[in-house]
Amino acid sequence: MDMKYPIGKFQFDGEITKSVTMDWINEIEELPSLLQDAVKDLDNEQLDTPYRSGGWTVRQVIHHLADSHMNAYVRFKLALTEEKPVIKPYDETKWAELSDYKLPIDISLSLLEALHKRWTNLLLSLSPADMEKTFKHPDSGEVSVGKNIGIYAWHGRHHLAHITSLCSRKSW
Repeated sequence: MDMKYPIGKFQFDGEITKSVTMDWINEIEELPSLLQDAVKDLDNEQLDTPYRSGGWTVRQVIHHLADSHMNAYVRFKLALTEEKPVIKPYDETKWAELSDYKLPIDISLSLLEALHKRWTNLLLSLSPADMEKTFKHPDSGEVSVGKNIGIYAWHGRHHLAHITSLCSRKSW
């Protein structure tokens, strides 16, 4: 198994149908609960264990998910309310070194729970025309709202797999 990409990199070349989108939205909706279950029995030493050599700790992964998904939520709203907005990327590696990444994970788990409720509500309200709206990422280029739903469904599964695969390898 590739510990950096335990579920592989995001790939989707098919048609983004209503069914595909609903599956992705369900994954986004379920992520906070799955994360809480994955970390509920971990102590501070386990939370401060990197999921791979040179990787983030479980604590950093949880806080990263909160930061990343807050940014994603804003990007969706920008794409839905502006004409092809250019979004601002951020240095996630440097963010993971800031003091708030040492806080208890309950803070970010609660944030994710509330954020994903709002985000899911927004995603379920989208029309087919909304799915075609785009934003421009300075590094990735133009991204449609529909594809971005898939990217963030994958993103949640990707980091959840970092945690669950570490727990499995360590027999936690």
